[in-house]
Amino acid sequence: MTAPHKVTYFVLLAEMRTGSNLLESNLNEFEGLNCLGEVFNPAFIGHQGCDELLGVTMAQRDMNPFALLDAIRLQDGLAGFRYFHDHDPRILNTIMEDPRCAKIVLTRNPMDSYVSLKIAQTTQQWKLGDVKTKRSAQVTFDPVEFEHHVTQLQAFQLRIQRMLQTFGQSAFYIAYDDANDLEVLNGLAKWLGCGARIDKTSDKLKRQNPEPLEQKLTNFGAVREGMARLDRFNLSRTPSFDPARGGMVWAYRACRNVALAYAPLAGGDDSDVLDWMAAIDDTTRDNLLHAFSPDSWQDWLRANPGHISFTVTRHPLDRAHDVYRRQVLHGARKNLRQFLLRTYDIALPEDGAPPDEYTRADHKRGFAAFLRFLHANLNGQTGMTTHPAWALQSDLIADIAARGPIRHVLRDDRLSDSLHLLGQTCGRALPEFHAEQRRHKLTLASIYDPEIEALGRAAYGEDYARLGYADWHAGADMAAS
Repeated sequence: MTAPHKVTYFVLLAEMRTGSNLLESNLNEFEGLNCLGEVFNPAFIGHQGCDELLGVTMAQRDMNPFALLDAIRLQDGLAGFRYFHDHDPRILNTIMEDPRCAKIVLTRNPMDSYVSLKIAQTTQQWKLGDVKTKRSAQVTFDPVEFEHHVTQLQAFQLRIQRMLQTFGQSAFYIAYDDANDLEVLNGLAKWLGCGARIDKTSDKLKRQNPEPLEQKLTNFGAVREGMARLDRFNLSRTPSFDPARGGMVWAYRACRNVALAYAPLAGGDDSDVLDWMAAIDDTTRDNLLHAFSPDSWQDWLRANPGHISFTVTRHPLDRAHDVYRRQVLHGARKNLRQFLLRTYDIALPEDGAPPDEYTRADHKRGFAAFLRFLHANLNGQTGMTTHPAWALQSDLIADIAARGPIRHVLRDDRLSDSLHLLGQTCGRALPEFHAEQRRHKLTLASIYDPEIEALGRAAYGEDYARLGYADWHAGADMAAS
């Protein structure tokens, strides 16, 4: 088997904890092959800590990723890189359509990759070169989190499969267990058109967690529940045979005493709505029905004929500001912070910096830069994937509606009256809804002006139109500003 065209570069399509570091290390043992790492990772270029590769800086790559792609093509021998689902989306169509780019698809049993990822996040050890430095940890298996992990993996694999089919191309599939198999590796080199062969694999990396699964989990018994949520017979199969699955409904929250279900939209603070629903059940928000599987969701629907499902939208500017304040300024989205600092002339407070060091002028410049980023990102013009937290609300609603019914789309600035009407529809006297008044120093009202409005409309014009929002005003939602 050989690649169908003479190739000038290659891509290793994989995900975190699938063995891509090991496979890269082994590929680099072949004379004439050079895997350069995760060259389109938004957080670095090639490998952790690197900010330049082949004469291209991260800032230059962020502006024009195709310049770096050209540099890779022009390398002596055959150069390539690793590409994950959350790497620069602008290049994916180009490399997948290009017959001169050899595609290698690395897969791993999702259970193993999930547990490996959890352990790496706990120990902060992502590669192991010497067993003497190995860090061990037991982790907790979360069935809902595992379902999300599997769904995300398979969505990318199915997308790759679809692109290969529509572009009339093939790929070399390799499983994690074969990433250190000498015969398979030499076969891969032959497929790439490389004349070199190796007689031993790389000794630079060691397998990190060889122990049995039950020794790596604190709650091994929960695996049964996680497997029951999925079609277990497809967990370890390659994407060539993975059937499409229906969308997840695990994000729904539902009452026990009333046929009422809520579909949260990412990027918002749902605590007030969840507390209102908890008051209906005379419980806490954590005790609402949640973590639905497709089967348990259907069971709930059948047990609640005439059910009412709803979601809540926010003014696009208000939602964007809340995401910026919580997830960029005070959150853990370090990749996005670094991107904004590299690309725009703004100041962002360091972790733990006194609030007074971040002025209103700084806040306006930073938020304006974030809105410009959103405009570019939502139009596929940045090296970062679009996260649900800042995706179009109208798109999120359409996605949820394709998976489960949404009877009512409510607006947060009219929520008290709207939820009262829902109670009448249910034929029940439901508790009154009260939004908690939250005060923040960094408010949208303090920086709002025509420029901010124009930037918001440029980024979220479709939401303004589809959801019927006018210009933002200070009274739109003072609680969440």
